[in-house]
Amino acid sequence: MSMRTEAMAGAGATAIAAARPSTGAGARARTLEERLGPPDDPGNPLGFAAVLAAEERGELVAAAEQLLHDEGFGAEMVPAADGGRLERADGLARVIRPVFRRDLGLGTGYGVTSLFAATPVWTAGTAGQRAALADILCGGGRASVVHHSMAHGNALWSGEVSALTTSRGFRLGGRKEVVINAARARALVVYARTDPAPGSRSHSVLLIDREAATPGRLRTLPRQPTTGLRGCAFGGLEFADCPAPAGSLVGEAGGAVPLALRTFQFHRPLCAVMVVAAAGTVLRTAVRAVARDGGGRTGERHRPLLAGVFADLLACDSLATTVLRALHLHPESADLAAAEAKYLVPDLLREDLEELATVVGRPGRAGHAGDGGEVDREMLAKLMRDLPTASLGHAGTAACQAAVIPRLPLLARTSWLRADDPGDALFRPGLALPPLALDALAVAGRSDFFAAALAATAGRLRADGVEHGYGRTLGALVTALLGELAALRERCVAVAPGDLGVLSSPEMCALADRHALLSAAAAALGVWESHRGEPGFLGDPAWLVMALLRIGRRLCLPDLPALPDGCVDRVLAEVADRYRGRRSYDLYDEPVQWADAP
Repeated sequence: MSMRTEAMAGAGATAIAAARPSTGAGARARTLEERLGPPDDPGNPLGFAAVLAAEERGELVAAAEQLLHDEGFGAEMVPAADGGRLERADGLARVIRPVFRRDLGLGTGYGVTSLFAATPVWTAGTAGQRAALADILCGGGRASVVHHSMAHGNALWSGEVSALTTSRGFRLGGRKEVVINAARARALVVYARTDPAPGSRSHSVLLIDREAATPGRLRTLPRQPTTGLRGCAFGGLEFADCPAPAGSLVGEAGGAVPLALRTFQFHRPLCAVMVVAAAGTVLRTAVRAVARDGGGRTGERHRPLLAGVFADLLACDSLATTVLRALHLHPESADLAAAEAKYLVPDLLREDLEELATVVGRPGRAGHAGDGGEVDREMLAKLMRDLPTASLGHAGTAACQAAVIPRLPLLARTSWLRADDPGDALFRPGLALPPLALDALAVAGRSDFFAAALAATAGRLRADGVEHGYGRTLGALVTALLGELAALRERCVAVAPGDLGVLSSPEMCALADRHALLSAAAAALGVWESHRGEPGFLGDPAWLVMALLRIGRRLCLPDLPALPDGCVDRVLAEVADRYRGRRSYDLYDEPVQWADAP
């Protein structure tokens, strides 16, 4: 294999042992949050001011990268069975939140890029490949992925590497102009064309150790400027008849497509969590701006906006976190929901960020001396630049829709309004999970647990009612959503199996969008119901009613009810309480570092 397995495993044994966890994911997340410090403190060398200054230089904050190295952040990307800390998908999502609250570039460039590269190896690699790659990541090294070309992709997806089979292994040729960490990653996971014939078996995955590559045969091309993630080092790679041993092959020859379809199910909801974490910071800066302009009170015209964005954040986090738990609990049917979370959450929260920009970024904010208004505006502008690159923009949406649309007609016939309730464990982040088995993830599942949960919850609500005077409104919303699922089912059942003309039509894209919104509604319902009657805000129906009403409006459902009296006040009170108490705007409601919270 191209990794020098035996030597590397022996040399890195100490690093791997040191990376073994002594605390849970929640404790490690709190440690990172504390060590990174208040991002809004202009004196914090790891804060927003430092992030913006580093981006001007085309860099990430070096001290922040060093902190992550010291904390063994690379071990978070390595399964516990291989000497790392990764045990639960939702646990990893919790650990990365403090990083993404501060900078999408730091979280992407230092951390999750290595995970996205390594996941095929964790899924199908040999013991030697896994040990070698674990050694690199636990020791603070990086991995990067060289994707195959996509016909409608952007620069991240253009270009291709081919691998010719030889008696000794492979000889690689070709180039990719844009690869994140091209010059910094030691391990390269390459999706290479190994068969010139078209079809699903044309590509294979190869694991390359650049330190073992023949000199001059693997070249690093100049850095490429990007609109977003400007601090990340995007560059090119060129393989010039570069030899690689037979042991470089990850999984089976021609297995790149099914391997990618499995591993993307892990990557996609993590991308959604990244956006939730970043958007929560923008909401916090907006609350500060409104409170200061209102003399410590939230202005009347901004109240529905702030409350609505918070409700959206909880709904989006419900969707992403539930999908991550489904990787453990329902690996045979997580593919659809994972794709929906990946493209819906960034799109939905991008709308919210644009609205928050009217508060954070409006003219006149710099008039408050020393209030950080200019930094807040620049960080919001940076986030809006970073989001399309971090989520792969159009290519990401198109790829996710391509995974969703073919599934809808079959699921409409076999699963919707028929499948069993997936159960409470799916919606409770604190409950134990079975081990994460990436190789158990199905390429194309045959069940839709969100549709099943929506129907089951509707039935229980009709039987039990809802406290606090929200019953009638919530009942009307759930009935409308269930009616939309039934209507969607009729339209999808009418699509003939394999009708490529219809499946590629704009109408099917619109139906996929509608189903994704229904999945988000089902996730929010499930999280609320599983916490109902317990202390804490997640069991309060106010946020749920607001979130479902906003989803209903996005679906343009007719005859939607109005918000109950006091609903905005209840949600906004939680927004203000979490701001003053320095607590996160997500499902976990945990402490965050923030210098200024009046």
